[in-house]
Amino acid sequence: MNSSLDSLNRWVDDVARLTRPDRIHWCDGSDAEADILRRRMVERGELIELNPDSHPGCTLHRSHPDDVARVEHLTFVCTREEADAGPNNHWMAPDAAHAKMDALFDGCMRGRTLYVVPYCMGPIDSPLSRCGVEITDSPYVVLNMRLMTRMGSAALARIEREGRFVRGLHSTGELDPERRFIMHFPEELTIKSYGSGYGGNALLGKKCHALRIASFQARQEGWLAEHMLIVGIQNPEGRTHYVAAAFPSACGKTNLAMLIPPERYARAGWKVWTVGDDICWMTPGPDGRLWAINPEAGFFGVAPGTSARTNPNALAMLDRDAIFTNVAVDAENRPWWDGLPGAPVTDWKGNPAAGDAPAAHPNSRFTVSARQCPSWSPHAEDPQGVPISAIVFGGRRASLVPLVFEAFDWSHGVLVGAAMASETTAAATGAVGVLRRDPMAMKPFCGYHFGDYWAHWLGFERPGAELPRIFHVNWFRKGEDGRFLWPGFGENMRVLEWMVRRIEGSADAVDSPIGRLPAAEALDTAGTGVDPATLDALLEVDPAAWEAEFRDIEAFFADYAPRVPERLHARLAHLREGAAAAAAATTTT
Repeated sequence: MNSSLDSLNRWVDDVARLTRPDRIHWCDGSDAEADILRRRMVERGELIELNPDSHPGCTLHRSHPDDVARVEHLTFVCTREEADAGPNNHWMAPDAAHAKMDALFDGCMRGRTLYVVPYCMGPIDSPLSRCGVEITDSPYVVLNMRLMTRMGSAALARIEREGRFVRGLHSTGELDPERRFIMHFPEELTIKSYGSGYGGNALLGKKCHALRIASFQARQEGWLAEHMLIVGIQNPEGRTHYVAAAFPSACGKTNLAMLIPPERYARAGWKVWTVGDDICWMTPGPDGRLWAINPEAGFFGVAPGTSARTNPNALAMLDRDAIFTNVAVDAENRPWWDGLPGAPVTDWKGNPAAGDAPAAHPNSRFTVSARQCPSWSPHAEDPQGVPISAIVFGGRRASLVPLVFEAFDWSHGVLVGAAMASETTAAATGAVGVLRRDPMAMKPFCGYHFGDYWAHWLGFERPGAELPRIFHVNWFRKGEDGRFLWPGFGENMRVLEWMVRRIEGSADAVDSPIGRLPAAEALDTAGTGVDPATLDALLEVDPAAWEAEFRDIEAFFADYAPRVPERLHARLAHLREGAAAAAAATTTT
């Protein structure tokens, strides 16, 4: 027997002895297999078929009310040395973590089926892809993994050829919040998750493998695993530049990934192509550029707020062959959430919809194949990936941060990403404007110490490298009246145009203490209602306020001492000096 499959079979046998399932099923990823699982779940009431005329092939799953989101406080990175996990992660010693999890798994699959789910993160024939196997007792997980990964026989064949894979063991357990943990063992390429059926905790190919484990792998192997969308911007001349972009929650990430250009741009020949909406794996190519794949094959998106106004491309792909989780249902047995027309009759718990509570859970989801997206890129499955021309960081800031600026160089760009921050919203936290640093939007997902992670980023600047330009955007700056200054949504195309023109050397910029800003008239605002005074406010840089921001960044870095690279400290000190000089000059003037 092939040694890798022999190892896999031994592991499956070991898990079966521990969990004691009634039966074992090796998933092949076929349509027939999915149809059988779906039919059985409908018969047991675990899935609800939706209107076959309006939403053929669509089903609804209702989670346990105590199991509707990721549980970051119960998520651990288990490295041998606590310092290697870093202050950005909860840590537990590997031996203690294995013992805790194995005690939970003991006998947990009695009366259930153990599913063996071989999967590939990334195009099945791409050298940038990595494989894994998830063992689970949840058919809901199997159906979702089939949409979110390249799952089944082809992945198993690749595992047989390569001889390596990430091992993930999952059980819904009793869905008891007191017995719920997600453990990552990056040095062992192993994940153990117990007590949750929610996607982010149970679909182990997603955040667990594709970010926490993969980021650790990437550092060892010389690539990057990032919480970034990938989008292609095609200009009227027919050239496509691919952009990777990182945003914390509530900052328009999915909307940007599926952006539809304004009519004026579409008529001129601009197009936007979606490669991915959540995760990006980048590796240096022989030409010195970073080449990227989307390791996922589907979208696991937040439903509320997805509408014909905010994201028509996303809405267009949800009328067939989708799994909905914790949405409401209208009178025609169609999925419903805030942002859709009509009214709900049944809420996400299966009760009559009431006006005093959200009918769809705020974190309700849809799972759908990426191929159904109208803007899905014809190059999304290219084995070599797509070349990245720009990396964009962004956050939600009501003041201080301009609409867009460009980093002076790679090390400055790494600093911009390491220091990125976003203000919370009342809907999410009960308090408006609380600033939270979220480096590269990876705070919940980096599988090792942030200081080492930033050093790894800096290490890509080497002779022969043709690195992407780095930008920062802020769609959410407000005026004195508290209203947003920038229209956002499709109009963000105008900022992307400036980036593309910068990449091609045809757009001007002016230096400021924090980076390069669009020069006068370099940003097209025609037809947006943004007048020159508003544009000035959008691009304003207040040196005195930035002095305070740089001090706050310095204090943030102190939490990660002594592993913060000296180059970041030096770059930050240089920016502080520049801001101080500019502030002094302004005061003198």
